[in-house]
Amino acid sequence: MKRIVTKAWDFDGQSDFSNPFHSFLYTLSLAYGGAVRLRNVLYDGGLLGVKRLPRPVVSVGNITAGGTGKTPMVIFLTKLLRERGYRPAVLSRGYRGKGEGRVNVVSDGDHVTASPAEAGDEPFLIASSTGAAVLTGADRFATGSHAVERLGADILVLDDAFQHRRLFRDVDILLLDADRPFGNRCLLPRGPLREPVNGLRRADMIVLTRSGEDSGESPVEEELQAKYPGIPVFRAVRQPKEIVPLSAGSFPPIQADPLESSPSSPQKREHDSPPESLQGRRVCAFAGIANPDSFRKTLASLGAETVAFLTFPDHHRYRVEDIEAVRKAAEKGKCEITLTTEKDGVKLRSFPTAGIHALRVEMSVTGGAGEFVEAVLEKLGR
Repeated sequence: MKRIVTKAWDFDGQSDFSNPFHSFLYTLSLAYGGAVRLRNVLYDGGLLGVKRLPRPVVSVGNITAGGTGKTPMVIFLTKLLRERGYRPAVLSRGYRGKGEGRVNVVSDGDHVTASPAEAGDEPFLIASSTGAAVLTGADRFATGSHAVERLGADILVLDDAFQHRRLFRDVDILLLDADRPFGNRCLLPRGPLREPVNGLRRADMIVLTRSGEDSGESPVEEELQAKYPGIPVFRAVRQPKEIVPLSAGSFPPIQADPLESSPSSPQKREHDSPPESLQGRRVCAFAGIANPDSFRKTLASLGAETVAFLTFPDHHRYRVEDIEAVRKAAEKGKCEITLTTEKDGVKLRSFPTAGIHALRVEMSVTGGAGEFVEAVLEKLGR
């Protein structure tokens, strides 16, 4: 059903009355939109309470359902803050994670202590990639308080929290896909919008992801600057970093004992290879992410010949038969390498992964990361 609904998002226009299913989705979106607008009015008018944590809070989020690069941006921002001498902690809802506590510590900043199944794939990836404290739980005031009081966090980064208005934030960073920033401009479930477009006025900074290296001003930037002239707009791209074999300990070990010593973020190894090595190679690729086509395009940009491409639902929990299907597709296509995303790779730790590799990507802000982090710190009063 989810695939059928998301396919409907490719069609522009609020309602195609010649298509009963689209009309049905549009009717549902009217009810959803009314509820969202009422909620925002109550928060804007101070009728719904907002809690404030004792340390600065930076939120990274979007107004569309998935696929804008929130996790790479959180990793990018957290690394920048650590490089500047801060001790950030990332607070996540922990979607699809099995952690049942009010506060679940994925990493204390020194050791990763929860598996991808317990933490959720994205929090685990953030913890593995940054070496920062990562906590999950529905009550982000509780997780934030724990991070400050028990783990010494001095800045809190909220993952996917633009609509989480119960917690005060000092900086709201909003991500938009440069290619299709508002989808078909329809609200869920007729389109991907989580809230009306005028919600952008709450943002302190806007980042256009997948924006490329073109130095000219895009129509999207012109629209944003005309409607929201006081909000700075940055561009960002996700750049392939390296190809890592999953069978070679691509992610740090999970440590139930905090006295054990090992790095909480992955180290580069001799058997990693550069993305350019995919040039001209026959590839079997698979992904269970919100926008699998972005992975396909990345492989094409690297010159790979993608012979087989298998897609799974976002946050998919892989089974043995899934991996067997991938192997059969690779064998049938006489592929030289089997490749997946890093987000999918973290969930394959318990599977036989010989011959399967993950493509690591990193977010970068075009025009310089320094200007971006300085803008964030300036808004934090740092």
